[in-house]
Amino acid sequence: MIKHIVAWTLKDHAKGNDKATNAKLMQEMFAGLRGKIPGMLKLETGIDFSKTDASYDVMLYTEFESKEALAGYQAHPDHKALMPFIAEVRVGRMLVDYEV
Repeated sequence: MIKHIVAWTLKDHAKGNDKATNAKLMQEMFAGLRGKIPGMLKLETGIDFSKTDASYDVMLYTEFESKEALAGYQAHPDHKALMPFIAEVRVGRMLVDYEV
């Protein structure tokens, strides 16, 4: 099994929205991928509430059957459709992929 974890820090304002609104929009967009990606076993998103200096604003946790399933997710048109929005609202990104 492959675990794919991504976290983003967001701009205070982007696309006419504040950070909290964009975080919620990201969460809804990712939720819309459930059941559409072959080999995706789990998808979970979270919005940080602690607001510390070390915090990221939005987190994505996904599990895949295999490295090939992860590659399929990354190339999937529904996933790619989210990328322009995220690119416009984020300041930073952290990524971890690992196999268990």
